[in-house]
Amino acid sequence: MTSAEAQPVTMFPSIDERHQDTRRYPHGVAFMDGQYLPMSEAKISVLDWGFLHSDATYDTVHVWDGRFFRLDKHLERFHRGMAKLRMKIPYTHAEIESILSTCVALSGHQSAYVEMICTRGGSPTFSRDPRQAENRFIAFAVPYGSVANKAQMQRGLHVAISDTVRIPPASVDPGIKNYHWLDLVKGLFDAYDSGAETALIVDTNGNIAEGPGFNVFAVKGQKLKTPAHGVLAGITRQSVFDLCGELGIDVIAGDIDREELKGSDEVFITSTAGGIMPVTKIDDRLVGDGSVGPITKRITDLYWKKHSDPMWSTPIQYK
Repeated sequence: MTSAEAQPVTMFPSIDERHQDTRRYPHGVAFMDGQYLPMSEAKISVLDWGFLHSDATYDTVHVWDGRFFRLDKHLERFHRGMAKLRMKIPYTHAEIESILSTCVALSGHQSAYVEMICTRGGSPTFSRDPRQAENRFIAFAVPYGSVANKAQMQRGLHVAISDTVRIPPASVDPGIKNYHWLDLVKGLFDAYDSGAETALIVDTNGNIAEGPGFNVFAVKGQKLKTPAHGVLAGITRQSVFDLCGELGIDVIAGDIDREELKGSDEVFITSTAGGIMPVTKIDDRLVGDGSVGPITKRITDLYWKKHSDPMWSTPIQYK
């Protein structure tokens, strides 16, 4: 069977099949300064350290068919990030969950991309002492979006490996989700210049690190491997480990060099924005036979089935 003849993978529905209530806020809802606003009215000061210095942390969770997916894990990581950055907000874990749920409910979207943010804020005296800044919490819910579109999900993505080096973990802890994306953006432009659709960049040792907003997995035989050094341990990445445990598939984290990745039987990337997304071409080389592989399909199918599992998801009470 050729790549063109390959059977399509079971993926999420196309955008016109997503549930939306356009009588509410079709472009989404934000929470700022204690109130809920249409997205068009959500703004921060140009003096906020989050804008001036990228001094912020955030996390994103998605909603599918009216249910948050793995919300507790996202909230836990968000709180860990704030603690590491010495940030504090006046909301508990439960209160943040309520705020996020209300943003989604007010938006009317059954499938949404939901973000929680803490910025350093600003100092009333424009002090350069971060201890004098007033930390700020922001949340929003917008229509669900994916790193890969429907066509790319069916045929697989074309990824280029950039020589750009990821910010080393000794400088910025990759476990704290952050907006330091200039290395990733450079990698994207490198990929576009080569005719690819997205990028992977490398760590300080020249091994594969991650891409803009996603982790990567290589499949060889019946075993999976994902980079371990200098990457954000994504929640979807962790979900793959959990799913592989159920499926009886071996998976490890370790170094992956360029040739190992290109020589894989299958490759896929993972993100809250898209889930499990196949890669069928790296630079100028096809991955395997150039079609979406069977292990990727098995993990993808189980991943989406878990969205209705109460152990993995949390229902939203719409207003």
